[in-house]
Amino acid sequence: MNARTEFGSNLDLLWATDPRMIGIRLARYKFVAKMLAGAKMVLEVGAGDGRLAALVRPEVGELHLCDLAPQAPGVTPADFAGSEMRETEDYDAVYALDVLEHVMGTDEDRFLRNVCRSLEPHGTCIIGMPSRESQLYASPISRAGHVNCKTEDGLRTLMQRYFHNVYLFGMNDETLHTGFGPLCHYRLALATGKR
Repeated sequence: MNARTEFGSNLDLLWATDPRMIGIRLARYKFVAKMLAGAKMVLEVGAGDGRLAALVRPEVGELHLCDLAPQAPGVTPADFAGSEMRETEDYDAVYALDVLEHVMGTDEDRFLRNVCRSLEPHGTCIIGMPSRESQLYASPISRAGHVNCKTEDGLRTLMQRYFHNVYLFGMNDETLHTGFGPLCHYRLALATGKR
């Protein structure tokens, strides 16, 4: 096969500065793809340029992307639902990776209310974010943008305000686990049954 795919500016920058991070980001999207396999209508909030959605798209019926960033080469504008979440219960799954840590604590409830408005009553939500504990090792630039990282208990408590069922996973690099919370570098909350 001679098809060639361009990364897009986000992954190009990672390739130039920290190529190992591409594998880590791919592992996060693989988790989402496996958890949401078979979902009919899915929304990614904070999709960036949309390039990594390619891992989720084959597993779901229809995937819409939501972000302010320009699309990567090969990602069509039709893939994007726009820059705002819809306030209709159209989606049976919504996910946001590396988004909530950028949302001020005073705005997190509004963010999750909007996620819930987009979900059908029995829908699934996946939120992924760096752990609060990981910020000790983050670069100054990264820490400046990470205004709302959570501990395991903090993320669980927040998600339980909006969902009846909340399951927490940890990731260190590409390894997914259910180990000791304070040693997780990255957290994934899988939640169902919105309140």
